[in-house]
Amino acid sequence: MAQDSARVITLVVVDDHPVVRDGLRGMFDSAPDFEVLGEASNGVEGVDLAVRLDPDVVLMDLRMPGGGGVAAIAELARRGARSKVLVLTTYDTDSDTLPAIEAGATGYLLKDAPRDELFTAVRAAADGRTVLSPAVASRLISRVRTPAAGSESLSGREREVLELVAKGTSNREIAAELFISEATVKTHLTHVFAKLGAKDRAAAVAIGYDRGILG
Repeated sequence: MAQDSARVITLVVVDDHPVVRDGLRGMFDSAPDFEVLGEASNGVEGVDLAVRLDPDVVLMDLRMPGGGGVAAIAELARRGARSKVLVLTTYDTDSDTLPAIEAGATGYLLKDAPRDELFTAVRAAADGRTVLSPAVASRLISRVRTPAAGSESLSGREREVLELVAKGTSNREIAAELFISEATVKTHLTHVFAKLGAKDRAAAVAIGYDRGILG
């Protein structure tokens, strides 16, 4: 049994390759603070499993026969699932990255991520913090940097808050770093989301890289 101080993070793995699922299960089973509750081979099965088992984190592949990851992420959001979705895929193209984040993914990692980086990302995702692999962040930076028509520019403090969010910093940590209250942090984030047209932290970070605000 894990110590009370070390919360066990539960996972569901969704990937169409049995070898990948076996590898991920073996990797997480080797660590005391993770527990894989189940596996699915496509997005439709993944949604059903996540709703039934209620894991902390769903590791979601994107391109799968019988139901892709983006549609599954959107369906989990529609159903109000508690689980955070961390995309784990071989694809870092523009057409894959933004739709997954916009659908509600908390983070996006590539399958070549080192073991420790993956563990750190899952812990961050379980806490609701945004996780973007360096390769994905670079891909987003390379996209068109022109702000959308009608969007407002961020204030200096709003930009500071967004930069800290991009580093996976919690509201409490941001408040301490900037010497402001958590309520003020939430107000700044509300303004950032409105100005960028983002519905959550992950989308705001993605748009921030996309428009050259971050990076």
